[in-house]
Amino acid sequence: MSGVPFLKMNGLGNQIIVVDMRGRADRVTPAAAIAINATPGTKFDQIMAIHDSRTPGTVAYIDIINSDGSRAQACGNGMRCVVQALTAEQGRQAFTFETAAGILFGEEQPDGLITVDMGTPKLAWYDIPLAEEFADTRKIELQIGPIDAPVLHSPSVASMGNPQATFWVHDDVWNYALDRFGPMLENHPIFPERANISIAQVLAPDRIILRTWERGAGLTEACGTAACAAVVNGARTKRSARAATVTVPGGDLRVEWRADDHVVLTGPAELEWTGTLDPASGAWVRAEAAA
Repeated sequence: MSGVPFLKMNGLGNQIIVVDMRGRADRVTPAAAIAINATPGTKFDQIMAIHDSRTPGTVAYIDIINSDGSRAQACGNGMRCVVQALTAEQGRQAFTFETAAGILFGEEQPDGLITVDMGTPKLAWYDIPLAEEFADTRKIELQIGPIDAPVLHSPSVASMGNPQATFWVHDDVWNYALDRFGPMLENHPIFPERANISIAQVLAPDRIILRTWERGAGLTEACGTAACAAVVNGARTKRSARAATVTVPGGDLRVEWRADDHVVLTGPAELEWTGTLDPASGAWVRAEAAA
């Protein structure tokens, strides 16, 4: 087996595998990702593969792979894990990365929390993208359930590097069968690149409760880009402020949509254990538990 080092990590329960692919020309294959996820010990939401830098001024290119083998453009919780891993390796706190969604900046704070600048949201229907034109993406025509009594309807949509739909509810987000609705909505024809599907309840201008069905991964304990989209969509529909704590099943994330239009995500990351894996087949060996 041609093994490469990996770290089993999590960001508020969002299961992340960070793979060191620096110095190699190959990539983690979709088949390998599916095989890794098929093993209970390494089930994950995203793989964050660290490749050699492609662009001057960046430390690495991050290839993001979902558990179904598809590629993702962005992953906020995964980027925090990458920042923590590189901080431990290099003894520095701030990094600039390249992803399929563009250039991202991440920094470990003195309190150990990690902040990632997720860039600017895309709000036009063709940038998200949607399959048909909507002049106002704060509320689009999409619903689940009977026409006269829909269970979920009229989501706000945006892109935080990947498509996001935020359905607003007034009651407990756990009252909704997201495991049943999520797959249908993720693959709805209105989303040509599929989408993350979230249910959000605004408790206060600075407090949002959120559950997410993640594109290519399913139900997740935390989705950083969905949390960012919830604050952006909440602010643009005047449901919430531009800075809020977003409570996901795994814990709290802090999101701020700054005046410069950048969305900043802050939260923890945790190393669980390390190992080596074959990026072609997905075969892996556990090395040691985290201290």
